[in-house]
Amino acid sequence: MTSQQLIDTEDIIAELDISHLVIEDDTPVDNFQSAQQQRLLVEPLYSAKALPLPFIADANVGLFYKLKADPIVPDMLLSLGVQRPEDLSQRRNRSYFVWEFGKVPEACIEIVSNTEGDEVTLSKKSQQKGKTTSKKVTYAQIGIPYYIVFDPLQQIQSQQEMNGALLRIWTISPLGYTELTPLQGIATVGQSIWLDGIGLGLTLWEGQFEEEVTRLWLRWCDRDGQVIPTGAEGQELAQHRADAEQLRADAEQHRANVEQQRADRLAAKLREMGIDPDTANNAL
Repeated sequence: MTSQQLIDTEDIIAELDISHLVIEDDTPVDNFQSAQQQRLLVEPLYSAKALPLPFIADANVGLFYKLKADPIVPDMLLSLGVQRPEDLSQRRNRSYFVWEFGKVPEACIEIVSNTEGDEVTLSKKSQQKGKTTSKKVTYAQIGIPYYIVFDPLQQIQSQQEMNGALLRIWTISPLGYTELTPLQGIATVGQSIWLDGIGLGLTLWEGQFEEEVTRLWLRWCDRDGQVIPTGAEGQELAQHRADAEQLRADAEQHRANVEQQRADRLAAKLREMGIDPDTANNAL
């Protein structure tokens, strides 16, 4: 397909009628931990400037990939090289329509909170409702480069699903998804995996976020496995650096003061001996 054909196709798709699509339904579906986890995956990317602009990192936004198909709503999505449209009064600008942005997101993350989310395999409830594809299959069909499933409460631990792992990541290939994480997945705090197509990694981290309760979290990290700090953590780190610099400066000033006091005592002794300290220094 030529570049002109691609342009023409995009022009046609942009005019498609999307008035029948439900892009917002105001249905609260997440629990407290999932909501916190979503914020922890989104906010640091912006506050720490972890990626070059533009990019979109967001949570619970509908991902529309076909005009006549229900959207899939990842807990978190990351799309590089695109930005949110300015005019959000337009319906086509309020959700992630693949034909509007011209590309699929690089990564979609699902946070498991119960046994009926269909993240890896179809639940019995979904099968009874006639559903035929799991989220993993759907994301593969869409062509999402990285599909990430985090199961902090160990809800879907069958052999066909997480199989003892807390984190599993798949990457797209011509044959569908192949697992990027080890066969046993990732189950230990501090383990990380690098996503070369994004330029960041993901790691399991145990700590406090937004409240004084220690929990297990999924976090973005650098190549060395160091977590990308939140805005609050970044401020704290900056304060620690400033405090350390002040301590260093204070220590240096103390050393200079001690040296000056030593020199003053020596000069006083020389004067007691009838020796001009300035003359003595010049002689040296």
